[in-house]
Amino acid sequence: MTVHQLNELLLIGSLVLLVAVAAVRVSSRSGLPSLLLYLGIGIAMGQDGLLDVHFDDAELTQVIGYAALVVILAEGGLGTKWKEIRPALPAAAALSTVGVAVSVGITAAAAHYLVGLEWQQALIIGAVVSSTDAAAVFSVLRKVPLPSRVTGALEAESGFNDAPVVILVVAFSSAGPIDDWYTLVGKITLELAIGALVGLAVGWLGAFGLRHVALPASGLYPIAVMAIAVVAYASGAMAHGSGFLAVYLASMILGNSKLPHAPANRGFAEGLGWIAQIGMFVLLGLLVTPHELLRDFWPAVVVGLILTVLARPVGVLISLVPFRIPWQEQVLMSWAGLRGAVPIIFATIPMVSGVEGNDRIFNIVFVLVVVYTLVQGPTLPWLARALRLGDVSEAADLGVESAPLERLRGHLLSVAIPDSSKIHGVEVAELRLPSGSAVTLVVRDGKSFVPLPSTVLRHGDELLVVATDPVRDAAERRLRAVSQGGKLAGWLGTGGESPGG
Repeated sequence: MTVHQLNELLLIGSLVLLVAVAAVRVSSRSGLPSLLLYLGIGIAMGQDGLLDVHFDDAELTQVIGYAALVVILAEGGLGTKWKEIRPALPAAAALSTVGVAVSVGITAAAAHYLVGLEWQQALIIGAVVSSTDAAAVFSVLRKVPLPSRVTGALEAESGFNDAPVVILVVAFSSAGPIDDWYTLVGKITLELAIGALVGLAVGWLGAFGLRHVALPASGLYPIAVMAIAVVAYASGAMAHGSGFLAVYLASMILGNSKLPHAPANRGFAEGLGWIAQIGMFVLLGLLVTPHELLRDFWPAVVVGLILTVLARPVGVLISLVPFRIPWQEQVLMSWAGLRGAVPIIFATIPMVSGVEGNDRIFNIVFVLVVVYTLVQGPTLPWLARALRLGDVSEAADLGVESAPLERLRGHLLSVAIPDSSKIHGVEVAELRLPSGSAVTLVVRDGKSFVPLPSTVLRHGDELLVVATDPVRDAAERRLRAVSQGGKLAGWLGTGGESPGG
């Protein structure tokens, strides 16, 4: 490659990235998941499109897709709040195992008997489309706050179900007879157990190291966090376990370990996640041949209809029987099973394995994802409101960034007060921070000043709070409690330190 060709490639790539970033704004206004816009960009560039770029390397697409999925799962794990996901873990585990099994069986039967696919092709499609996508779900639900049990279950399910699904797709795509069901279940259980152990171990060791080793520059912390997440995936895969589960669990531990510069870590991961999604969707759009989709349009619609109105609801119903979850939440969880990047990536596995009819499998999955994302995406917020599950009174999480002051044995907390926080109207003295911590600076409307005990805090203020090492956690807990419960937090049962410190 010459320097001139490299410059042209960089120019085209940068323009595509800028267009894709602008598409995020369109997506947020329209309520459509951004994946559709990115896929559209890839289709417009590819065969039958404006640039007529011919790209058919399924193996390269799969490799890049796996790499992108690692970054996306790491970003999702870092943003997962343990306090929200912990009560929902049993339900999420049931959805990602029992629910997946039920969904695979019903969807595969529909693909075989209604569409006429061979059993191998039907089973592959059933497995591929059983994986949900957190990015697609929450891109349309971000404006509708939901009960933590619902969001926790959906988020954990999307992080967990990639692991068993990829094992099923690889097994169904292999040459020769498929293993007995009990052998397959044993393999899945073993790989999930190995992946979970590796992820927990790498996450704990990584968090321990980052808390006890002061790096010379704050910008190194986000890089180190992402490197640890990738190590978890690689270690899990090399140990013949589930690398996807390992990276998600390791990232979740890192995201809940109160590491230095935690918001910066999450922001860096979020940026990488956006780049991974954009690149992956554009590449998948390039891989598809639009004129070949027409022949598989109605089969995809039929399979998707069975998946959406029968397989997913039945899977949710059976999985959640032991947990006594209200029917309204089960209805939303059933409709919120959006398919995004993951099924399309997994649809490249039979292409690489040379399964007969692999091009039809890919086309059916591609059409199914696009059509039913268009149907389900815009209606999810409406359904949440119709089921009275939108909790608009829930306060936004308080943004707290911690910078360690190593030699002073203290911490500098940067606190951003969101619009829905009940800190608005509270005087500095009424925060009742524990002894050893104090608000030292307030930034308001671009101007900074040293507050008095009687200074009234407002929405949009940024606070600098200095805390000694022993009370750092207590100060953050108290700030979060006041943000959720107001100045009477503690007396009214709101979590956090007692008002007296």
